[in-house]
Amino acid sequence: MIRQTATGVELDVRVIPRAKETRIVGEREGALLVRVAAPPVEDAANNRLVDYFARLTDRPRSAIRIVSGSRERRKRLAIDGLSVDSVRKLIGGPHPR
Repeated sequence: MIRQTATGVELDVRVIPRAKETRIVGEREGALLVRVAAPPVEDAANNRLVDYFARLTDRPRSAIRIVSGSRERRKRLAIDGLSVDSVRKLIGGPHPR
């Protein structure tokens, strides 16, 4: 689910669009399950997902990108400047809305 890379980490995410609020709700099939308060049209859900992880990790939005699955529910996110351990702590604690 979370892998160290040369610049930070990559994590597998499964997105459920059109949720009431954006938040991490668990894990499914080896991916972090995230409900996103945006529809899957015109990149709204992708943008909301990147914004959410920017706030969660306290990283600039430019440090987070979708490296695969931009048109799918299952995506791979790259987050620069973090370690696997720091991401595990962040996703295990309280999450911003």
